[in-house]
Amino acid sequence: MIIQIDFAGDLPLYSQLRDQIVIGIAAGLLKPGEALPSVRRLAADIGINIHTVNKAYALLRDEGYIVMDRRSGAAVAPRPLDSRGFFEHLADLLRPIAAEAICHELDAEQFGRFCADLHRQVRTVQDIREGHP
Repeated sequence: MIIQIDFAGDLPLYSQLRDQIVIGIAAGLLKPGEALPSVRRLAADIGINIHTVNKAYALLRDEGYIVMDRRSGAAVAPRPLDSRGFFEHLADLLRPIAAEAICHELDAEQFGRFCADLHRQVRTVQDIREGHP
């Protein structure tokens, strides 16, 4: 999986790394149980501080996306994820985005279609990787 980091962007590097890994899991590029690179290796590959990778991995672990073991390192968590509290978390994430959409005069239908299209794009990558048309 290729990690794309925008060093000039406003989003913190650990958050970008976290998002890229979640997208990789959702798209099927990272499979349940698959080992992730060590903190040191990933930091060196991307050119960021090991503490940044540590922070991203800790966040992913706390959110249930990965499991960590001192001996074997980090790996993608088995599925399905525990969804308790997810809708509240999702609402917290989408609320400011929905507000921005309203400020840009998108109605609920347009916003819903846009979200559905993004969902389809991520799902399509997963379907292609799994051999489904």
